[in-house]
Amino acid sequence: MDVQARIDAFLAGSPHAVVGASQDRAKYGNKVLRVYQQHARPVFPVNPKADEIEGLTAYADLASLPEKVHGISIITPPQVTAAIVEQAHQLGIAHLWLQPGSENDAIVARAEALGLNVIAGGPCLLVVLGYRE
Repeated sequence: MDVQARIDAFLAGSPHAVVGASQDRAKYGNKVLRVYQQHARPVFPVNPKADEIEGLTAYADLASLPEKVHGISIITPPQVTAAIVEQAHQLGIAHLWLQPGSENDAIVARAEALGLNVIAGGPCLLVVLGYRE
């Protein structure tokens, strides 16, 4: 599947979660959350150190979400991302968008080996959806 087809499949469903969502509006973990909000797309912030982000209840991990999500945007360091990929697979979350800096070749290979739809290595959700500051 080419990158555009992977993006289309990721965006075809909802809701989504942002793993690594941040309360700091200057960080990408916050901007990715806000781009979903700007496009009126249902989204859950995931951050074990926050109770609320951008007016939304924050959840400690994917297993804590109030409903199953279609896909997740991941903005975490690679050592954290590896565990998130495994948790997503266990929960039946098939669509992962690894934002630049959250991935490495081993993580992408593992996610693909698990049969997950993986977007990595360049495309940024902020560009694809058209983030506005």
